Amino acid sequence: MIIDNAGVALHVAEDGNPDGPTVLVLHGITSCTTTWDWLVPHLAADHRVLRLDFRGHGQSGRAEGTYHFPSYVSDAVAVCEQLAGGPCVILGHSLGGGTAAALAQQRPELVRGIVLEDPALAGRDQLQGARGDNSLLAGFQLMRQSVPMMQQMGATVEQLEAIVAQAPGADGKPLGESMHPDALHAMAVGLLQLDATVLDPVLDASMVTAFDAHATIPVPALVLAADGASPDAVVRAPDIALLAQHSPHADVRVVAGAGHLIHDSLAHRETLLQAVLGFLAEHAG
Repeated sequence: MIIDNAGVALHVAEDGNPDGPTVLVLHGITSCTTTWDWLVPHLAADHRVLRLDFRGHGQSGRAEGTYHFPSYVSDAVAVCEQLAGGPCVILGHSLGGGTAAALAQQRPELVRGIVLEDPALAGRDQLQGARGDNSLLAGFQLMRQSVPMMQQMGATVEQLEAIVAQAPGADGKPLGESMHPDALHAMAVGLLQLDATVLDPVLDASMVTAFDAHATIPVPALVLAADGASPDAVVRAPDIALLAQHSPHADVRVVAGAGHLIHDSLAHRETLLQAVLGFLAEHAG
């Protein structure tokens, strides 16, 4: 379905039990709703599942110049207000995680709880930690250059999926060896539907943030962080320390051996799934 957010058309996929508690699922900055296709069957019997394509992503409208956290938060708020029918649990990865955390701070009446998968809580500052640039930045730079060309050339999902499978992951091995096949497909779909200018605020360090790391998260929260030893980990020790200081109720779990793409990983998807199911059993209502 399509909803309107101040003139921006937003695509929202709806699945599951219409009478169940609502779960809003949010993707990362180069992705789209397809990245969560695998999750829907695990939730659909008991939950109503809403998946949002942020502006500039997937089947949603383009809005160049507004690709900053406050605008993404407004997209998620629009879904909550127009479709959720009451407070919901929000699951977000990376950009989606940072958006969910900010939304919980700003509009807690819309949120039952949040599950954050290696969330981007502070824009590029978080990617430029004590160890220097996160490896994600090099990947974003490559995507910024190559994605428009592939789109203009009319590349197919199948062609791009084969390229993605051979691309090196954070561990240096081809993604095809460490990621679920559906994840490779979702990456290709997301890139071909991406307005690549969404990456500009990250790459030029102009991203406007929305989450306040020095304020509490006023709802139940579960954070699944990548292993700090992974070069693409976004949540690192300083972020965990701030969460412990200001949101001591938040359950922060570091997934040993995991990189940023926890839910895509052959080794770690099940860890995330079981954590999500456990959280929903306790907080979805």
